[in-house]
Formats: sequence, structure tokens, C-alpha cells
Amino acid sequence: MIRIIAIEREFGCGGSALAEALATRLGWKLLDQSLTEEVARIAQVARAVVEQREGHLDPLLYRLAKVFWHGSCERGIPISGQETFDADRVLALVQQVVEQAAAAGNCVIVGRGSAYFLRQRADTFRVFLFASREFKFCSLLSHTPNEAKANELLDTVDRDRKMFVKHYFGVEWPLRSSYHTMLNAALGDDLILATILNLMDALNKKETSL
Repeated sequence: MIRIIAIEREFGCGGSALAEALATRLGWKLLDQSLTEEVARIAQVARAVVEQREGHLDPLLYRLAKVFWHGSCERGIPISGQETFDADRVLALVQQVVEQAAAAGNCVIVGRGSAYFLRQRADTFRVFLFASREFKFCSLLSHTPNEAKANELLDTVDRDRKMFVKHYFGVEWPLRSSYHTMLNAALGDDLILATILNLMDALNKKETSL
């Protein structure tokens, strides 16, 4: 039985709005900005500090220095309790919060590596949203009139996500086999939401018939 939806997306596809609509329709908990806030609460730092490190690699010189300090090769996902609040520490806390939410169930989680953390769970429905650059550009312009800024974000955000996933999970982003479905955001939220709900319903019925 599906109890968790993990939504990954290309930047500009409106994944947060879709996740909110899904959570509202299902009456489930939404973990998006609230996930960032929970990490900040646990770490006892400002939310802005988490946002600066969330989904980003630390600078190369810092990572090299850290390897030297530890006297060993870099590790993908460290144990909790690491004193330095860097990308490794943020990811460890994100994993903790995601897995706690998954254990409780009935939640919709946006990004933060949730599709990879939960890839072994049979009760998690994993979705990836993509779209043409033109669609994403127009979508961003509806929030900011700055065309140069919109283009800069489109050039950098997904590039950083790709590097982050490669570094920590050792796979190319997006890894198609990690998702149950990949949907074009240009279809519109209503059709995408209906498609996800129909697929979930079909999977649940298939499970109960076995």
C-alpha cells in the first residue's frame, strides 16, 4: 500500500505546488519547506544556513581539506553527530528527517534526495517532473520578471543537483530506474495530479490482488 510520495523535479517545473496539491487532496503531511525547518531545528541553526547548504556540495578546497583532516577518503553519507555543519551534516540530518517521516507514513516529500533514501521501500511512489527549457523559463518569469536571473537559475540549479546526486549517491541524475513515473510538467498540474493518483490506485489494487 502506497503511504509515501517522493517528488523529484527539474528546476522550474512547479514541483512544490504539485506536492502541496497532492498532500491536500490526500490529507497527508507535506515535507517541503517544513523539512528544511526541521533540519534547522535539530541542528539549532537558522533556516537560511540550511538553505545555503541543502542540495549543494561544499567547495572543493574544503572537501579536500576535510579528507586531509580525517586522513581517509571522502565518505558519501556520514554518521550523525558530525560537529561541522557542512553539506555532509545537512544530508545526514535530511536523511534522518525523511526516514522518520516515511516510518510514520501518509506524507508527500519534495526533493532532498528522498527518492534515493527511500528507493528500497515498497510503500513509496516516486515521481520525476521534467519540462522543456522554454516551459521552465516561462514558469519562472511568472514569479520574477528578471529574465537574466531566470536564465542563470536554469543554468545552475539542476547542474548543482546533478553534481550533488553524483557525489553522494553515485548515480547520474535523474536515474530513471529510481522512479515509477516521469511526467512532463507541461501537461498541467490537474492532469499530473490525476495521473499520479490513478497510478497509485492501480498499484494498490495490484498489491491487494496478489
